[in-house]
Amino acid sequence: MNTMKTYLLMAGLTALLVIIGGLLGSSAGLIIGLGLAIIMNIGAYWYSDKLVLRIYGAKAIDSHQHSQLRQIVTQLAHEAKLPMPKIYIIDSKAPNAFATGRNPEHAAVAVTTGLMAMLTRDELTGVLAHEMSHILHRDTLISAISATMAGAISGIANLFMWLSLFGGGSDDERGHPIIAILLMILAPIAAMLIQMAISRSREYAADATGAKLCHHPLWLASALEKLEANKSRLQFDTAEKHPATAHLFIVNPLRGAKMAEMFSTHPVTAERIRRLREMAH
Repeated sequence: MNTMKTYLLMAGLTALLVIIGGLLGSSAGLIIGLGLAIIMNIGAYWYSDKLVLRIYGAKAIDSHQHSQLRQIVTQLAHEAKLPMPKIYIIDSKAPNAFATGRNPEHAAVAVTTGLMAMLTRDELTGVLAHEMSHILHRDTLISAISATMAGAISGIANLFMWLSLFGGGSDDERGHPIIAILLMILAPIAAMLIQMAISRSREYAADATGAKLCHHPLWLASALEKLEANKSRLQFDTAEKHPATAHLFIVNPLRGAKMAEMFSTHPVTAERIRRLREMAH
């Protein structure tokens, strides 16, 4: 199912780029939009995970670092019958975590120093079980691709707008300025709505599977309670600069913004906690 979603996402965002190009630049814009879509699809599939890790300054740990973290991930990988993912640390006081990678064989788990400082071993196990569930469900590819492409959609739509308003050629080739402005506004919203549709349902599924992997639903529930109680610490500058990556994290790093609440890529934390408590009973 997630493989199908991935292909549909790539096809949908490709169509969006082609439509933008066609409306703003006639036949020439159509070709440019298609070319950009092909390049973005190839780049997103092969390099989106590396790009996300680089954006957040994630550093891979070696066999001599963070022994507790490695023990937890090793145990969960064995429980889930998955290859051992690479483990990364993000130097940030904001407590958060995410998983990425195009498949389980090329997967990675990243946690912030703030998360490790805040949570107990059991709670950290619950969070990592959630992230391992994303790898198990193959959510990581579709998440990384949607983050890369949604972030690029806004920039490309903006580029097309300026080409339409100030580019050379006839009026037919340049496109209508009003259409250009509307698309500059609507294209990023369309990409964001696709992200929201994908992200909210997968978080519930990862919570449920993660609870089964660690055999203690309340571990993750307790971790989520702490994260919810420390909303003001969740936000960090890198996420603000790259909002298209917000859906990757276990909790929304943009939660401090009112607009992020309205268009959150994550389900309500209280509901996630309620479902986990029901599993425990």
